Amino acid sequence: MNLLKKTVAVMFFSGLLGSAAHSQELTAVETAELGVQTLLQTVVDSKDFFLSDREQYFSAIETVLSSFVDFEAVAGVVMSRYASEATDQQTEQFAGILQTTLTRFYGASLVSYNGEELIFLPPSNPDADPRADTVVEMELQGDTALRLQYQMFLNENDEWKLKNLSLAGINLGRQYYTQFAALMAQHNNIDAVLDNWK
Repeated sequence: MNLLKKTVAVMFFSGLLGSAAHSQELTAVETAELGVQTLLQTVVDSKDFFLSDREQYFSAIETVLSSFVDFEAVAGVVMSRYASEATDQQTEQFAGILQTTLTRFYGASLVSYNGEELIFLPPSNPDADPRADTVVEMELQGDTALRLQYQMFLNENDEWKLKNLSLAGINLGRQYYTQFAALMAQHNNIDAVLDNWK
């Protein structure tokens, strides 16, 4: 890892894993930018493990995702109208399940990344409330451009975190909600949904 990448990684982890005293040092765009750059560097550094030791590869991906993704917020997005029926324990359990699900989906989707340029697109609504949820759009250049959208929000510690992700036009929150709703229709019980989530 060269000096620039090390500096980015240090800035990323000190900014996002620090105490609330460091709150709001990074904007939504900066948080998303540092998060995805660190993630892509981790993919490059760990991709050999995808074939030889897949769990080690996914563990490296999960470590980075956990630093800027609020998986309980993701769980709330996925459960949508069922969220009010869930206990705190069920929400926490589902957040853990989604952490594994999202790590594997996103990690497998990016494993072919080989240093292609990442372009951040201009905000669609630059005059929006600076504390409102913000969608950060980016595109990985290459033979086939890959569009990513990060939906960022301010958590209770005034830190920007990701709560939904679209990858190549697939809104993961919406896709997982469809799966959750289908399981609820089948079982009519949140515990059963969690037990049968795949």
